[in-house]
Amino acid sequence: MSWEIMFVLSSILIMVCAMIFEVMRTEIIMALTLVLFLSVGIISPEEAVKGFSNQAMITVGLLFIIAGTIKKTGIIDRIIYTVLKKPSSDKATLLKILLPSSLFSAFLNNTPIVTAFAPAVKNWSEEHHQYPSIFLLPLSYATILGGMITLMGSSTNVIVHGMMIQEFQEGFSFFELAIIGIPALVIGLAYLVVFSSRLLPKHQSLKQQIRKRSREYLGEVLVTGDYPYLDRTVKEAGLRELQGLYLIMIVRNGENLSPVKSTTVIEEGDRLIFTGLISTIVELQGQKGLEIITDDDQQFNRHVWDDARLVEAVVSHQSSLLFKKIKENGFRGKYDAAVIAVHRKNERLKQKIGDIVLKPGDTLLLLIGSDFDFRNHEEDFYIVTPIFKTNPFSSTKTIMQGWIDVGLFFLTILLISVKIVPLLSGVAMLTILYFVLGKVSPDEAKQYVRFNVLFIIACSIGIGEALVQSGAAFWLAEKIVLLLQPFGIVAAMLGIYMLTNLFTEVMTNHVSAIIMFPIAMEVANTLQIDPSGMAVIIACAASSSFSTPIGYQTNLIVYGPGGYQFSDYIKFGSPLNGMVMVLTIWIVYFRWMM
Repeated sequence: MSWEIMFVLSSILIMVCAMIFEVMRTEIIMALTLVLFLSVGIISPEEAVKGFSNQAMITVGLLFIIAGTIKKTGIIDRIIYTVLKKPSSDKATLLKILLPSSLFSAFLNNTPIVTAFAPAVKNWSEEHHQYPSIFLLPLSYATILGGMITLMGSSTNVIVHGMMIQEFQEGFSFFELAIIGIPALVIGLAYLVVFSSRLLPKHQSLKQQIRKRSREYLGEVLVTGDYPYLDRTVKEAGLRELQGLYLIMIVRNGENLSPVKSTTVIEEGDRLIFTGLISTIVELQGQKGLEIITDDDQQFNRHVWDDARLVEAVVSHQSSLLFKKIKENGFRGKYDAAVIAVHRKNERLKQKIGDIVLKPGDTLLLLIGSDFDFRNHEEDFYIVTPIFKTNPFSSTKTIMQGWIDVGLFFLTILLISVKIVPLLSGVAMLTILYFVLGKVSPDEAKQYVRFNVLFIIACSIGIGEALVQSGAAFWLAEKIVLLLQPFGIVAAMLGIYMLTNLFTEVMTNHVSAIIMFPIAMEVANTLQIDPSGMAVIIACAASSSFSTPIGYQTNLIVYGPGGYQFSDYIKFGSPLNGMVMVLTIWIVYFRWMM
């Protein structure tokens, strides 16, 4: 083993560990690894930036814009509204949710699909006294399965397709992966519908938990006539600097003032609502003119929740809030919202709200003001609570415009599937058409594009080049073949699948696919088998992230709102992982290897 191989493999191992333990943002870890390889001469500057001009990365970026535009039409919301309008049994409702969401995901990025369905599913669950945890994780899994059907159903498919073309192969046809995707979806939906209520925990939503246990989250203080800071601002009264407490609302004459600004003037009779370390609220009793309210919970809930707008939000991978304290983000001014509680890994973080350092997947319970809907928060967190509960379609004109947008989308799919235009050209033309027709604005497009994902893809391609140029890919492939060849081609296929899937579960699907692709191609060359079959295995294995909340964004989106623990993904997702793996290996063997 040369020093280059040892250096590259050691660096990638350190990179993987840093990503697992969330040392810093994923894109920073990837960039540092890429720069390291460039600095020591493993790759050239041209090879390092190769990913930034890769057609797969550009295609994924355009697909983000298309998916956002389609979601904006309201067609998805209309279907959700129709599906959940009529009550039915749990299993029937679950099937009605999973079927359309998985079919949408065959053609659109699944992240906007889940963020569209999740709020409606949670609202339906609360209204019908059901457990959201029975529905949310199956929703994520169904969209992953749906994305395996077509070339553009998953960014992983697009990436592997692009790398195949880069290797002077033909790439996937539009429906080539459907030979695996459709059977996997059918088997997967059957499993999800039958076993979700048996294997998943029965948890109430975060909002329901807090309403039942308000006193654990919130404290109430009455301002009397002898308070020395009457007619003074919140900031002047020092209520912004309390140890462990965070002022989120003032109840005045039956009205809720929230979020509370530092310039809000305090008046006699105000009821101050605090969150954070509620056990420390007794310290306020020592201040003249402040009395702790000890009404029963029903009275307390009436003051706090009536007319309040509560939203559950999940911190995204690309959020500007990551690894910063809440108070450093200027949350109140930036979003017109106050943080009531933060949950991580199904546990409430019991510390001063402002001092909590946010991480991807943290679930925030927000008390929002009237301007919240108009502030730009799409990049920072996923909203998993319905803000509006009305029918999304208010006029025939709106319906027609929406269906025109969808019609243009499916016309593009038709042109791509019959190979009149290649994938990149098709999605580029559709994106330009949406701009020309005013279906999407440049500002909206910037919100839809997940730049951190594109950056990770670009860096991953450079790291993949380091694997090839250093000889590490060939060395690993040689060891895999040496170890598994005595057991036949199926064993080698199984080894590549399992290694790719393992990387996906602990990192991300994009990184896993890009790192494993050159290794799989070397294995195919050594065994003299069809490299297209190996590419299919990489695409399917990298997409099949069911055993952890880390590997796929949609799994992370439902992690907090569903109240899941890491073990729930292993218990519920591992059997599905096994079924998809067996199905993929079996079909690839008889379709591509015989």
